[in-house]
Amino acid sequence: MSLIRDLADQIIAAHHHDDLCLPIPQATLASPPPSINNEHALDHVELAGAIAAVTMGFTEADANIVGKAWSRMTHLDGGFNPHAWPNRPEHFDLLPWSRAMNPQAFAECPKRLGLYAVMPDAKWVARMVEAEAPAIQLRFKSTNRAAIKQEIKQAIAVAKDSKSLLFINDYWQEAIEQNAYGVHLGQEDLASANLEAIRNAGLRLGLSSHGYAEMIVADRLCPSYIAMGAIFPTNLKVMPTVPQGLGRLYQYAKLMKDYPLVAIGGIDADSIHAVSQSGVGSVAVVRAITQASDPIAAVKTLQELMKT
Repeated sequence: MSLIRDLADQIIAAHHHDDLCLPIPQATLASPPPSINNEHALDHVELAGAIAAVTMGFTEADANIVGKAWSRMTHLDGGFNPHAWPNRPEHFDLLPWSRAMNPQAFAECPKRLGLYAVMPDAKWVARMVEAEAPAIQLRFKSTNRAAIKQEIKQAIAVAKDSKSLLFINDYWQEAIEQNAYGVHLGQEDLASANLEAIRNAGLRLGLSSHGYAEMIVADRLCPSYIAMGAIFPTNLKVMPTVPQGLGRLYQYAKLMKDYPLVAIGGIDADSIHAVSQSGVGSVAVVRAITQASDPIAAVKTLQELMKT
């Protein structure tokens, strides 16, 4: 057990910053990295990786996956390096084929969706179309089915033939009925949504993820894009995990680089540049637009900040 604890401590020491991409110098480690070259030792690495991940604040489900990824990485790289971090598909046993080779893949969307405006109703969608926001999501919350259908119909109408790609949050049946460009679902929706109907209708599918476990679930379904969050604290909805932070986002983006990726959650003008540098092709914002004194100007400013 002492070896496992030592390995875990070395991983934690090398990645003690929440950013993960700011390791401490190797000279400060308590002991040199041990040689790991047999199956029994790889089991130790797996357990150490899981312990380290839990200590670093990952959920239990994510920590179990991280532990297995550490073991695979150690085996494939020929040794244990606490300063590394698993970030390749083979570390996480992700599917080896590309989207183009997968007949079950959902319809493609642009690899870089750009600024992604998440808006509460069709009127806000119209404003974003006027501002030429490249991607928009209608996140309309209601229990009134007639009102839901009307909002979706209006939003699709204003986005038609525009420069904006419109995704409908949650209401996949209405999105199919009204021939929307795409639909966005949370993983809690997967049990009730008819994914085959969405795929057969040719709609693009975006899926939310909140860590490694949900990213792997999303990969198995081969959606059009994967959203990653929440990056920073947000009060807009109850999140299943603590904020991921920039460091985890940067690692997630490396792992899932073959997908169009959307970063979401608490992102504003002060943080959007750092988020956009992670490797994601899209950054979703809500209050940075809806609470701006000039929402249309805010779209332009945010897009410029993503570039600089």
